[in-house]
Amino acid sequence: MPCLRCSVRSLPFAFMAISIKTADEIEKMRTACRLAAEVLEMVAPHVRPGVSTEELDRICHDYIVNVQGAIPAPLNYRGFPKSICTSVNHQVCHGIPGPKKLKAGDIVNVDITVIKDGFHGDTSKMFLIGDPPIRARRLVAATQEAMYLGIAEVGPGRPLNGIGKAIQRHAEALGYSVVREFCGHGIGRAFHEEPQVLHYHDASVDTVMKPGMIFTIEPMINQGKRQVKILPDGWTAVTKDHSLSAQWEHTVLVTDSGVEILTLRQEELRKDVGSRLADA
Repeated sequence: MPCLRCSVRSLPFAFMAISIKTADEIEKMRTACRLAAEVLEMVAPHVRPGVSTEELDRICHDYIVNVQGAIPAPLNYRGFPKSICTSVNHQVCHGIPGPKKLKAGDIVNVDITVIKDGFHGDTSKMFLIGDPPIRARRLVAATQEAMYLGIAEVGPGRPLNGIGKAIQRHAEALGYSVVREFCGHGIGRAFHEEPQVLHYHDASVDTVMKPGMIFTIEPMINQGKRQVKILPDGWTAVTKDHSLSAQWEHTVLVTDSGVEILTLRQEELRKDVGSRLADA
């Protein structure tokens, strides 16, 4: 679940130090993140034409609570009314599940955050409903690739702003735009911690990554212009020009030698994503 990008003075966690997780905290984060990834794997067969997003919310809520023995973090978070976020087509992020049914040709982001033993695991995935137009498929694929390129920039001693630089370069080279109102974020005992992880280049960001830092990388890429607006529900962000938007998200750990994707799904293990990033 992306953090609202704003000035540091207005952040709810302004001036808090970046948390460096202990070995015990890292293990608890691994557990929470594995559970979040498993929710996406579980719900995948249900994300199909004719299902409503509120039905997907119910399925995920029941699985998180009754099977995983965990807590759906979005539920009642600052008043958010549901257990997951579902953002369809031109919705950028924070979409509230409702009665509208998915139809063939849609693209939808399902954003999952669970709390287990006091720690948060956060991840999201794009789903193609039926057979979307090629322009939608290309946007979804390009956004995932942008996320992977950002993850490849993670490592000890490396600049945090290299993540956004890699994402922006890839997206804009393909004619897309990067949303700037929302960003990735540190995560652990709190849902949103320092640092803010921008998905575009900002030379003023001088943070250097250190082992034990854990944060999300979750670029939101628009097919048209980057500007967004918030709907009257106070949560759902949409593209101002009504163009399609896509987002992927992983929670990552800065290790002594590089990066570990804590929310990696089985489908990505089969594609050997970890080795691919190690060679990047």
